[in-house]
Amino acid sequence: MDFGWIDSSLLLDFQAEGTDAHRLCTCQDGWIERFGCDVLISFKSVLARERLLKDMQSWASSAGLQVRRVFARFIPRKNEQREPPRLVVGDPRECLQSNATEWHLKFGIDFGAGYSSGLFLDQRENRRYVRHIAPKRLLNCFAYTCSFSVCAACSGASTFNVDLSKKSLGRGRENFALNDLPTVDHRFVADDVRSVLPRLARRGERFDAIILDPPTFSRGQGRKPFQVEYDFERLLIEALILAERDAHILISTNCSVLSVHALEVMARYCLKERRRAATFHRPMRLPDFPPGTGASSVWLTLR
Repeated sequence: MDFGWIDSSLLLDFQAEGTDAHRLCTCQDGWIERFGCDVLISFKSVLARERLLKDMQSWASSAGLQVRRVFARFIPRKNEQREPPRLVVGDPRECLQSNATEWHLKFGIDFGAGYSSGLFLDQRENRRYVRHIAPKRLLNCFAYTCSFSVCAACSGASTFNVDLSKKSLGRGRENFALNDLPTVDHRFVADDVRSVLPRLARRGERFDAIILDPPTFSRGQGRKPFQVEYDFERLLIEALILAERDAHILISTNCSVLSVHALEVMARYCLKERRRAATFHRPMRLPDFPPGTGASSVWLTLR
Protein backbone atom coordinates (compact mmCIF):
# COMPACT_ATOMS: atom_id res chain seq x y z
CA MET A 1 0.00 0.00 0.00
CA ASP A 2 1.94 3.06 -1.26
CA PHE A 3 0.05 6.33 -0.83
CA GLY A 4 2.86 8.70 -1.74
CA TRP A 5 3.07 12.43 -1.21
CA ILE A 6 0.41 14.92 -0.25
CA ASP A 7 -0.79 17.36 -2.89
CA SER A 8 1.55 20.35 -2.68
CA SER A 9 -1.49 22.66 -2.71
CA LEU A 10 -2.15 21.50 0.87
CA LEU A 11 0.90 23.50 1.96
CA LEU A 12 -1.03 26.71 1.21
CA ASP A 13 -4.04 25.41 3.15
CA PHE A 14 -1.86 24.60 6.15
CA GLN A 15 -0.21 28.01 5.95
CA ALA A 16 -3.60 29.74 5.87
CA GLU A 17 -4.80 27.87 8.99
CA GLY A 18 -1.59 28.55 10.91
CA THR A 19 -0.19 25.02 10.79
CA ASP A 20 3.35 23.93 9.93
CA ALA A 21 3.28 20.47 11.56
CA HIS A 22 1.78 17.74 9.35
CA ARG A 23 2.45 14.56 7.37
CA LEU A 24 4.20 14.94 4.01
CA CYS A 25 4.43 11.39 2.72
CA THR A 26 3.12 7.94 3.62
CA CYS A 27 4.38 4.73 2.05
CA GLN A 28 4.59 1.05 2.89
CA ASP A 29 8.04 1.22 4.45
CA GLY A 30 7.90 4.58 6.19
CA TRP A 31 6.58 8.12 6.33
CA ILE A 32 7.79 11.72 6.45
CA GLU A 33 6.52 14.47 8.75
CA ARG A 34 7.15 18.19 8.91
CA PHE A 35 7.71 20.12 12.14
CA GLY A 36 8.19 23.76 11.23
CA CYS A 37 11.43 24.04 9.26
CA ASP A 38 12.51 20.51 10.21
CA VAL A 39 11.55 17.17 8.67
CA LEU A 40 11.43 13.75 10.33
CA ILE A 41 11.77 10.56 8.28
CA SER A 42 10.47 7.36 9.92
CA PHE A 43 11.79 4.28 8.10
CA LYS A 44 11.70 0.48 8.30
CA SER A 45 14.97 -0.19 6.45
CA VAL A 46 18.13 1.67 5.50
CA LEU A 47 17.17 1.37 1.84
CA ALA A 48 13.81 3.02 2.60
CA ARG A 49 15.54 5.83 4.49
CA GLU A 50 17.81 6.64 1.57
CA ARG A 51 14.95 6.53 -0.92
CA LEU A 52 12.71 8.70 1.25
CA LEU A 53 15.50 11.22 1.82
CA LYS A 54 16.20 11.51 -1.91
CA ASP A 55 12.50 11.80 -2.78
CA MET A 56 11.92 14.33 0.00
CA GLN A 57 14.64 16.65 -1.24
CA SER A 58 13.26 16.50 -4.77
CA TRP A 59 9.64 16.99 -3.66
CA ALA A 60 10.47 19.87 -1.31
CA SER A 61 12.33 21.66 -4.08
CA SER A 62 9.43 21.32 -6.52
CA ALA A 63 6.84 22.30 -3.87
CA GLY A 64 8.81 25.30 -2.67
CA LEU A 65 9.10 23.95 0.89
CA GLN A 66 12.10 25.29 2.80
CA VAL A 67 13.71 22.54 4.90
CA ARG A 68 16.41 23.47 7.41
CA ARG A 69 17.19 20.04 8.85
CA VAL A 70 16.28 16.41 8.29
CA PHE A 71 16.10 13.84 11.07
CA ALA A 72 15.55 10.11 10.67
CA ARG A 73 14.39 7.38 13.06
CA PHE A 74 14.16 3.63 12.64
CA ILE A 75 10.76 2.01 13.28
CA PRO A 76 11.50 -1.10 15.41
CA ARG A 77 9.21 -4.05 15.98
CA LYS A 78 9.36 -3.66 19.78
CA ASN A 79 8.84 -0.44 21.74
CA GLU A 80 11.87 -1.06 23.97
CA GLN A 81 14.10 -0.90 20.86
CA ARG A 82 13.05 2.66 20.04
CA GLU A 83 15.81 5.28 19.78
CA PRO A 84 15.78 9.07 19.33
CA PRO A 85 15.95 10.40 15.76
CA ARG A 86 19.36 11.12 14.27
CA LEU A 87 20.31 14.20 12.28
CA VAL A 88 21.05 13.28 8.66
CA VAL A 89 20.97 16.72 7.01
CA GLY A 90 21.83 20.00 8.75
CA ASP A 91 24.23 21.61 11.21
CA PRO A 92 24.98 19.25 14.13
CA ARG A 93 25.90 22.25 16.30
CA GLU A 94 22.31 23.54 16.28
CA CYS A 95 20.01 22.96 19.24
CA LEU A 96 17.82 19.88 18.87
CA GLN A 97 14.82 21.82 20.20
CA SER A 98 12.50 23.94 18.05
CA ASN A 99 8.85 24.99 17.82
CA ALA A 100 6.00 24.01 15.50
CA THR A 101 2.57 25.58 15.10
CA GLU A 102 -0.90 24.09 14.77
CA TRP A 103 -3.94 26.30 14.30
CA HIS A 104 -1.70 29.21 15.45
CA LEU A 105 -0.80 27.48 18.72
CA LYS A 106 2.87 26.77 19.42
CA PHE A 107 4.28 23.45 20.56
CA GLY A 108 7.81 22.58 21.58
CA ILE A 109 9.63 19.96 19.52
CA ASP A 110 12.68 18.11 20.83
CA PHE A 111 14.44 15.64 18.54
CA GLY A 112 16.78 14.60 21.34
CA ALA A 113 14.19 13.76 24.00
CA GLY A 114 13.28 10.28 22.80
CA TYR A 115 11.58 8.39 19.99
CA SER A 116 8.68 10.88 19.84
CA SER A 117 9.48 14.54 19.29
CA GLY A 118 6.64 16.02 21.36
CA LEU A 119 3.57 16.31 19.12
CA PHE A 120 1.49 13.46 17.65
CA LEU A 121 0.36 14.78 14.28
CA ASP A 122 -2.46 12.26 13.80
CA GLN A 123 -4.31 13.88 16.73
CA ARG A 124 -4.56 17.28 15.03
CA GLU A 125 -8.30 17.04 14.29
CA ASN A 126 -9.02 15.82 17.82
CA ARG A 127 -7.14 18.80 19.24
CA ARG A 128 -9.17 21.10 16.99
CA TYR A 129 -12.34 19.45 18.27
CA VAL A 130 -11.33 20.21 21.86
CA ARG A 131 -11.13 23.88 20.93
CA HIS A 132 -14.52 23.57 19.24
CA ILE A 133 -16.33 22.13 22.27
CA ALA A 134 -14.54 24.60 24.59
CA PRO A 135 -14.78 22.55 27.82
CA LYS A 136 -14.72 24.13 31.26
CA ARG A 137 -12.71 21.36 32.92
CA LEU A 138 -10.61 18.81 31.04
CA LEU A 139 -9.01 15.62 32.34
CA ASN A 140 -6.02 14.70 30.17
CA CYS A 141 -4.94 11.10 30.81
CA PHE A 142 -1.54 10.00 29.46
CA ALA A 143 -1.04 13.71 28.86
CA TYR A 144 2.51 13.48 27.45
CA THR A 145 3.41 17.11 26.57
CA CYS A 146 -0.15 18.33 27.29
CA SER A 147 -1.09 19.43 23.75
CA PHE A 148 -4.79 18.68 24.33
CA SER A 149 -4.66 20.76 27.51
CA VAL A 150 -3.10 23.72 25.71
CA CYS A 151 -5.99 23.61 23.23
CA ALA A 152 -8.52 23.51 26.07
CA ALA A 153 -6.76 26.23 28.06
CA CYS A 154 -6.74 28.64 25.12
CA SER A 155 -10.56 28.44 25.27
CA GLY A 156 -10.60 29.17 29.01
CA ALA A 157 -10.66 25.65 30.49
CA SER A 158 -8.89 24.43 33.60
CA THR A 159 -7.06 21.13 33.10
CA PHE A 160 -5.87 18.13 35.10
CA ASN A 161 -2.90 16.41 33.44
CA VAL A 162 -1.69 12.93 34.34
CA ASP A 163 1.38 11.16 32.98
CA LEU A 164 4.03 8.80 34.34
CA SER A 165 6.82 11.07 33.08
CA LYS A 166 7.71 14.21 35.05
CA LYS A 167 9.88 15.25 32.12
CA SER A 168 6.97 15.11 29.69
CA LEU A 169 4.77 17.12 32.04
CA GLY A 170 7.58 19.65 32.34
CA ARG A 171 7.52 20.01 28.58
CA GLY A 172 3.76 20.42 28.89
CA ARG A 173 4.28 23.40 31.17
CA GLU A 174 6.67 24.82 28.59
CA ASN A 175 3.94 24.48 25.94
CA PHE A 176 1.66 26.56 28.14
CA ALA A 177 4.38 29.20 28.41
CA LEU A 178 4.96 29.20 24.64
CA ASN A 179 1.34 30.27 24.21
CA ASP A 180 1.37 32.80 27.07
CA LEU A 181 -1.02 30.63 29.08
CA PRO A 182 -0.70 30.74 32.88
CA THR A 183 -0.70 27.41 34.71
CA VAL A 184 -2.51 28.65 37.84
CA ASP A 185 -5.71 26.70 37.07
CA HIS A 186 -3.91 23.61 35.77
CA ARG A 187 -2.54 20.58 37.60
CA PHE A 188 0.29 18.32 36.46
CA VAL A 189 0.44 14.96 38.24
CA ALA A 190 3.24 12.46 37.57
CA ASP A 191 1.55 9.17 38.43
CA ASP A 192 -0.11 6.08 36.98
CA VAL A 193 -3.51 6.99 35.47
CA ARG A 194 -4.94 3.75 36.86
CA SER A 195 -4.15 4.96 40.39
CA VAL A 196 -5.24 8.56 39.84
CA LEU A 197 -8.74 7.93 38.44
CA PRO A 198 -10.09 6.16 41.58
CA ARG A 199 -8.63 8.91 43.78
CA LEU A 200 -10.40 11.57 41.74
CA ALA A 201 -13.64 9.59 42.00
CA ARG A 202 -13.36 9.35 45.79
CA ARG A 203 -12.92 13.13 45.94
CA GLY A 204 -16.03 13.64 43.84
CA GLU A 205 -14.15 15.33 40.99
CA ARG A 206 -16.05 15.80 37.71
CA PHE A 207 -14.98 16.84 34.21
CA ASP A 208 -16.87 17.85 31.09
CA ALA A 209 -14.10 16.62 28.76
CA ILE A 210 -11.83 13.58 29.19
CA ILE A 211 -8.97 12.52 26.91
CA LEU A 212 -8.13 8.80 26.83
CA ASP A 213 -5.28 8.38 24.35
CA PRO A 214 -3.10 5.73 26.03
CA PRO A 215 0.11 4.25 24.65
CA THR A 216 -0.04 0.73 23.33
CA PHE A 217 2.22 -0.37 26.19
CA SER A 218 3.65 1.32 29.30
CA ARG A 219 5.29 0.15 32.50
CA GLY A 220 4.53 1.95 35.78
CA GLN A 221 6.41 1.46 39.04
CA GLY A 222 4.87 -1.12 41.35
CA ARG A 223 2.09 -2.12 38.96
CA LYS A 224 1.75 -4.57 36.13
CA PRO A 225 2.37 -3.08 32.67
CA PHE A 226 -0.47 -1.28 30.92
CA GLN A 227 -1.46 -3.01 27.65
CA VAL A 228 -4.07 -1.09 25.74
CA GLU A 229 -5.88 -4.06 24.18
CA TYR A 230 -6.48 -5.55 27.63
CA ASP A 231 -6.71 -2.50 29.91
CA PHE A 232 -8.52 0.16 27.84
CA GLU A 233 -11.96 -1.16 28.81
CA ARG A 234 -11.34 -0.84 32.54
CA LEU A 235 -9.83 2.60 31.97
CA LEU A 236 -12.97 3.86 30.24
CA ILE A 237 -15.23 2.41 32.93
CA GLU A 238 -13.24 4.30 35.60
CA ALA A 239 -13.30 7.50 33.53
CA LEU A 240 -17.08 7.39 33.12
CA ILE A 241 -17.45 7.86 36.87
CA LEU A 242 -15.73 11.23 36.50
CA ALA A 243 -17.76 12.45 33.53
CA GLU A 244 -20.40 15.16 33.82
CA ARG A 245 -23.83 14.54 32.34
CA ASP A 246 -23.04 16.13 28.95
CA ALA A 247 -19.32 15.38 28.93
CA HIS A 248 -17.24 14.63 25.85
CA ILE A 249 -14.82 11.68 26.04
CA LEU A 250 -12.16 10.91 23.44
CA ILE A 251 -11.09 7.27 23.14
CA SER A 252 -8.16 6.88 20.79
CA THR A 253 -5.31 4.46 20.11
CA ASN A 254 -2.59 3.57 17.61
CA CYS A 255 -2.86 -0.13 18.48
CA SER A 256 -3.52 -1.97 15.21
CA VAL A 257 -5.72 -4.52 17.03
CA LEU A 258 -8.25 -1.85 18.01
CA SER A 259 -10.06 -0.42 15.00
CA VAL A 260 -12.66 2.34 15.21
CA HIS A 261 -15.36 -0.32 15.16
CA ALA A 262 -13.65 -2.18 18.03
CA LEU A 263 -13.50 1.04 20.05
CA GLU A 264 -17.21 1.62 19.52
CA VAL A 265 -18.05 -1.94 20.63
CA MET A 266 -15.92 -1.47 23.74
CA ALA A 267 -17.54 1.89 24.47
CA ARG A 268 -21.06 0.45 24.23
CA TYR A 269 -20.16 -2.24 26.75
CA CYS A 270 -18.63 0.29 29.17
CA LEU A 271 -21.61 2.63 28.88
CA LYS A 272 -23.93 -0.26 29.69
CA GLU A 273 -21.78 -1.20 32.70
CA ARG A 274 -22.08 2.35 34.07
CA ARG A 275 -25.69 2.79 32.97
CA ARG A 276 -24.77 5.80 30.86
CA ALA A 277 -25.89 6.78 27.37
CA ALA A 278 -23.95 8.57 24.66
CA THR A 279 -23.84 9.44 21.00
CA PHE A 280 -20.73 8.60 18.97
CA HIS A 281 -18.81 10.98 16.74
CA ARG A 282 -15.93 10.03 14.47
CA PRO A 283 -13.47 12.88 13.78
CA MET A 284 -13.00 14.13 10.24
CA ARG A 285 -10.23 12.43 8.28
CA LEU A 286 -7.01 14.40 8.03
CA PRO A 287 -6.10 15.29 4.42
CA ASP A 288 -2.43 14.42 4.99
CA PHE A 289 -3.15 10.97 6.47
CA PRO A 290 -4.39 8.32 4.02
CA PRO A 291 -7.29 6.06 5.10
CA GLY A 292 -6.16 3.35 7.48
CA THR A 293 -3.21 5.34 8.86
CA GLY A 294 -2.87 7.26 12.10
CA ALA A 295 -4.79 6.75 15.32
CA SER A 296 -8.25 5.20 15.55
CA SER A 297 -10.51 7.67 17.38
CA VAL A 298 -14.09 7.99 18.60
CA TRP A 299 -15.69 10.82 20.58
CA LEU A 300 -18.46 10.01 23.05
CA THR A 301 -20.97 12.71 23.94
CA LEU A 302 -22.74 11.64 27.11
CA ARG A 303 -26.37 12.44 27.78
